[in-house]
Amino acid sequence: MSVRNLEHLFAPKSVALIGASERPGSLGATLLHNLLAGSFKGEVLFVNPKYQQLAGRPCHADVSALPSVPALAVICTPPATVPSIVRQLGERGTRAAVVLSSGLAAERGLARGKGGRSLRQAMLDAAHPYLLRLLGPNSAGLLAPGLGLNASVATSGALPGRIAFVSQSGALMVGLLDWARTRGIGFSHFIALGDAADVDLGDVLDYLASDGGTSAILLYLQDLRYARKFMSAARAAARSKPVLVLKAGREDDPAPAAASESGALASRDDVFDAAIRRAGMLRVYTTDQLFSAAETLAYARPLHGERLAIVSNGAGPGVLARDALAYGGGVEAVFSEAACARLDALLAPGWRRGNVVDLQGRAAPELYRETLDILLQDPAVDAVLAIQSPTATVASRDVANAIAPLVRSASKTLLSCWLGGAAVSEARAIASGARLPAFRTPEDAVAGFLQLVHYRRNQNLLMEVPPSMAGTVTPDRAAARALVREAIAGGRYLLSDPETKAILRTYGMAVVETRRAATVDEAVHAALRIGFPVAVKILTPDVMHKSDFGGVALDLDSEEGVRAAATRMRRRLAELFPQARFEGYSVQAMVRRTNAHELIAGAALDPVFGPVIVFGQGGVTVEVTDDHSVGLPPLNLVLARDLVDRTRVAKLLAGYRNRPAVNMDAVLATLVQVSRMVSDIPEIVELDLNPLLADSRGAVVLDARMRLALADRSGSTLDRLAIRPYPRELEETIDWQGAPLLLRPIRPEDGPAHLAFFDALTPDDVRYRMFVRVRELQPSQLARFTQIDYDREMAFIATRPNAQGVAETLAVGRVVADPDNITAEFAVTVRSDLKGMGLGKIMMRKLIDYCRARGTREIVGEALPQNSRITGLARSLGFTVKSSGLEGMREMRLVL
Repeated sequence: MSVRNLEHLFAPKSVALIGASERPGSLGATLLHNLLAGSFKGEVLFVNPKYQQLAGRPCHADVSALPSVPALAVICTPPATVPSIVRQLGERGTRAAVVLSSGLAAERGLARGKGGRSLRQAMLDAAHPYLLRLLGPNSAGLLAPGLGLNASVATSGALPGRIAFVSQSGALMVGLLDWARTRGIGFSHFIALGDAADVDLGDVLDYLASDGGTSAILLYLQDLRYARKFMSAARAAARSKPVLVLKAGREDDPAPAAASESGALASRDDVFDAAIRRAGMLRVYTTDQLFSAAETLAYARPLHGERLAIVSNGAGPGVLARDALAYGGGVEAVFSEAACARLDALLAPGWRRGNVVDLQGRAAPELYRETLDILLQDPAVDAVLAIQSPTATVASRDVANAIAPLVRSASKTLLSCWLGGAAVSEARAIASGARLPAFRTPEDAVAGFLQLVHYRRNQNLLMEVPPSMAGTVTPDRAAARALVREAIAGGRYLLSDPETKAILRTYGMAVVETRRAATVDEAVHAALRIGFPVAVKILTPDVMHKSDFGGVALDLDSEEGVRAAATRMRRRLAELFPQARFEGYSVQAMVRRTNAHELIAGAALDPVFGPVIVFGQGGVTVEVTDDHSVGLPPLNLVLARDLVDRTRVAKLLAGYRNRPAVNMDAVLATLVQVSRMVSDIPEIVELDLNPLLADSRGAVVLDARMRLALADRSGSTLDRLAIRPYPRELEETIDWQGAPLLLRPIRPEDGPAHLAFFDALTPDDVRYRMFVRVRELQPSQLARFTQIDYDREMAFIATRPNAQGVAETLAVGRVVADPDNITAEFAVTVRSDLKGMGLGKIMMRKLIDYCRARGTREIVGEALPQNSRITGLARSLGFTVKSSGLEGMREMRLVL
């Protein structure tokens, strides 16, 4: 399930407390007090057979005795009673419950006639027939301050606001509520998930993403279970409002030893960081940062760049801010000459004409306002930080009143810092009231700005249209799978360098010529066939770093050299690792590239998020240098570039001194192909390409290693991926107008073709599709149309090459299902010059077949009354069409 009936949970019209009590210190008494202490306007009912009356109100013996059906039930009874109470509530018609009772997972054999079944499962079974949604068990409850509802164990209520807080810790929830109240922070919802047996994090994100009363979502996480569901919900929510994450437990739990460097490098915290980044959310590391970032993101204008200007009434605070910006990797603004000229006329002679602008201690409020106004208008500035220290001659409140109006008139972000305590408290209040982010220290203010920068970068990843993958080799997936099946059939799960390279070749990756040899004589023969000089490496699955014991010999230029090296390394293996298995030798052509960089590219398997891609500085010291980044597949060129840019070695790859830049296209193509490989072949659990040698000529794999495991036969290849990759199985080629026409899901790389398709539509056709007149697609709109979550929506395009051989889009059919896959909304658009040729019906049938295969119950759509083509097409395919009453809009519906 997902958002079904969650409105009864988070916005109920009536509440029943099951287990209400007046016993001091009991859970029932705490909930009773909290429910009555708020301003909840709905009916509040009590259930407990021990009482006839509580707090002057009737108390009922059981659920069946309630005079009305509660929209929400709050259960705090002994665990053995919970399943039967849930069943009774479902029978009465209640559709949501908060279960505060704990211990349901441990209690077994107590549910009626269901020996061995946990009470948790019995509770879920009782709720299922009635679609009754359950928050908990072991939840600390929830608050909806806007409704005056406090159905929690919190000792105090929450102020109303527009921030939703979702916590996996009930204890943290109670502490944060008190902390937030003292700081005047309000909430739309405050939700403790508990054990999340039914309503989980993904469900709550889906609900809050469409909640009009919530402008930002804060998450406190300890662990995740359903990565695919979480990523889909998080990506959808992050497109509509800021989502910030505070995660506990940065140190990894003990994990099994990895058989590869990639497996050793990809820590769980690295993977979690990658997931947050990919979803377009922002991760913070302290509670202060969480609420500060929420306020900053809610108040600040969207950043269009990262250049910060700093204005202060003293050199010291300004320099501290500048230092914090440099330390955090931020970008200082360099003012335009026009802005400097305007400031010359305003400021004292000799000002430094750059960051920091020191207005000096006696700066008047008007000077602050005029200086900030000039910088906010400067095209070389993206954001401005105003710092004010209290002085005896200038009141901070007067400065705040002077600059606060700039928030409304400026198109850029303005931040403020008010140094001090009581002397500047009024100024802070004025700033906050004007929606001007107000910080206590220069360092905090810069940290807030850098949070905006990081959030912008993550959001840009969601919107940037990747370039075409033209030129990338189409993988021979069948050949790769055959090689993997052959290895597994032979009981070989840790593949040697030659075996791994054979698979890499099927994906078009450049590998150094390599031959496998079982004996010393075969090694000599292999060297003769390759040609000298060669490298010889011993093959053993039991030692990761073979160079540590002399298992690697380079630049061998004779038969004698090969024979001696192979004999010596075999002897050393037996002496130092007597239990290690000897599997022969790998003989490689010696590669000499003076300016090449040793990199690592690979993959590992995370227990929560599935396959992940690793990139960084390679070589024998890879774990010591610890310069790597982690990303989630599938990767495109934009995401691969981001993976590279997040490493320190990226600066070296761009070239320095007399060393030329590497061929970045080759590096990125390798990463994309690694992503494709682990997406296509579920048996791959670890992969190392180390070193991946890269220079201006390209990238070539010197050494490779792969670990396999039997694929999980209970699910599909795609089930293990946190983000569903491009669904190639939905591609279909048909005959249209005497030529082949490809119907396939849209890809992010289709951005340019989609833009050309949009430009070829007449103004009326654009209005029929978008219900308003739009001259051109904005980048965010283009990204939204082409970068879709294949788990939740689908867009098919009809495409074929034009006369120049460039693929063009002729028609688009789109369908977006609700999170429960009950109803899907469709839209079909045909290029204006191709109407009346059957493309609309082709796309509609493709959408209908897709929805039927997914189990969607109905397809719906809306059309303007003038759009008779689409309504006529819908009728011909079995849709019912009727007027919706809104400006004559036509509603189309097909029950599947």
